[in-house]
Amino acid sequence: QVQLVESGGGLVQPGGSLRLSCTASGSIFNINGMGWHRQAPGKQRELVASISFGGITNYADSVKGRFTISRDNAKNTMYLQMISLKPEDTAVYYCKARVRRLVDRYERDYWGQGTQVTVSS
Repeated sequence: QVQLVESGGGLVQPGGSLRLSCTASGSIFNINGMGWHRQAPGKQRELVASISFGGITNYADSVKGRFTISRDNAKNTMYLQMISLKPEDTAVYYCKARVRRLVDRYERDYWGQGTQVTVSS
């Protein structure tokens, strides 16, 4: 099995910063693309940022210039550095990874359990 565990969420004032981490563990052969998604109350889950195995990144327009996604392939870990946070960034943030397990010949997506980010004064 594969597990994704997020950490780093919390309560922060507008304009503040947070750094989220997502670590994958288990019987992993390799991890291809990874990404951060978020879901605010009453809204659909949306893609925030994604990163390929080689480091190619993509961002939602709403977070460009404020969020930075990165990964450490040796540690099976992905990060999301968030600055200049706004109240509208409040959501549960989920990590997703496309993983091939040691016993499989195919890749599939795995999700973390989510971490709450609240931006409020």
